[in-house]
Amino acid sequence: MTRLVIVRQKYNAAGGAERFVSRALAALSAQGGLEVNLIARKWEQLAGVRAFAANPFYLGSVWRDWGFACAARKIWQREAFDLVQSHERIAGCDIYRAGDGVHRHWLQLRRRTLSAAGRGALQLNLYHHYVQWMEKCMFLHPRLKTVICNSQMVKREIQHYFGLPDERFAVIYNGVDTAAFHPALQGEHRQRMREQWQIPATAPLLLYVGSGFERKGVARALQAIAVHPDVYLLIVGKDKHASRYQRLAAALGLGARLRFAGAQQDVKPFYGMADAFILPTLYDPFPNVCVEALACGLPVFTTLQCGAAELIRDGENGWVADALDVAAISGQIGQWLARRAQWPQLAAAARTSAEPLTLDNMAGQLLRCYQRLL
Repeated sequence: MTRLVIVRQKYNAAGGAERFVSRALAALSAQGGLEVNLIARKWEQLAGVRAFAANPFYLGSVWRDWGFACAARKIWQREAFDLVQSHERIAGCDIYRAGDGVHRHWLQLRRRTLSAAGRGALQLNLYHHYVQWMEKCMFLHPRLKTVICNSQMVKREIQHYFGLPDERFAVIYNGVDTAAFHPALQGEHRQRMREQWQIPATAPLLLYVGSGFERKGVARALQAIAVHPDVYLLIVGKDKHASRYQRLAAALGLGARLRFAGAQQDVKPFYGMADAFILPTLYDPFPNVCVEALACGLPVFTTLQCGAAELIRDGENGWVADALDVAAISGQIGQWLARRAQWPQLAAAARTSAEPLTLDNMAGQLLRCYQRLL
């Protein structure tokens, strides 16, 4: 029996990274010959998974991450697990799943959006220095055997900054429950949800799902639809600055065509009411929401800085543009509108591109990775 432990600091039901870990734990625990354990501050209850709490006090973001790293390392050394797979930047793990991408690269992209004063504040932020230091320590640690990336994009970034060879990587896309996320959601939810949210039955509706509105491009989504007077946008997600985006929408004259739904426990009905999905993110290694949308038959508008763009074929199952090129994103929405008669073909192509990404396939790839290491 192989004893695997997965390390993830905190569970947030709305978080894409956490949803991946929950799906992976459930899928792996169903496999024979593998004992699945978890180290976390707190987590949802998962059948067949033994959880170890690592929840030291913390004061500020640097101590929060450092304290958890120390506590988690003590637990995995005490328990002598066969494989330690960390989803946090902690030096000394056997496997690191780079679900959060490369922090150094994210900071470079972030600087593109900031003023000189903002870039100065970013440079002085101690937390960013800590994360970059720990990231370097982890990638160069002699115990690290494999880095699991959820996109080729992240693999290229790690190789660029840290020089790891190809044989140290496994690229495994996030899996999705293709039975639950399915085009049949349209027939089940479209009419009821559109009536509930007061959206005309035939209006083109774009859906956004995600927290962290600034990074994931809610402002750019608003700007991109402003010139398309028939397009509605529904935003599912929570952000402490949501009122800022409501004011922007009012300034753009979008009030009647915009809906803020807040955080939702079940996003499937929202996929069922939409015609396409938009995520103009500044940086996202491989967001679950994109593959969920594709599985539901929604063409996806996303960016070159999103790992899920590797699944998108322009004009076939979605469109891809630079994250900050609002004019290009708006133009692509115009192309989509002009091809309304072809929307069924776009939906079918979207679904086809997600069908190989089942949870069982993801679990199988993970198991083969563990077997190679053992």
